[in-house]
Amino acid sequence: MTIFSKGRAMQNAVILINTDKGQVKAVAERLADVVGISEVYSTCGRYDLVAIARTRDFESLAELVTERLNTVEGISDTETLNAMQVHSRHDLETMFSLGW
Repeated sequence: MTIFSKGRAMQNAVILINTDKGQVKAVAERLADVVGISEVYSTCGRYDLVAIARTRDFESLAELVTERLNTVEGISDTETLNAMQVHSRHDLETMFSLGW
């Protein structure tokens, strides 16, 4: 399944994030305000946060990862996983939901 926005395929990615010590909540809140980040999850394990990026194209994703994320104070390391295909009905259900 390919997700489209206004007739164009979207570029989605999962961004794995480590933060400076004691900065998880603050970084998560900052990330939630970044254009292109749709969701931020705090996690336990190897990474402190997981962010879901949804951008209109690869160039927008590249700008998000290389420029906008660099301005978020408290991020110590990231790893970006480009989504190849979506295997979820969540986006379709949300898109066609009547709000019930």
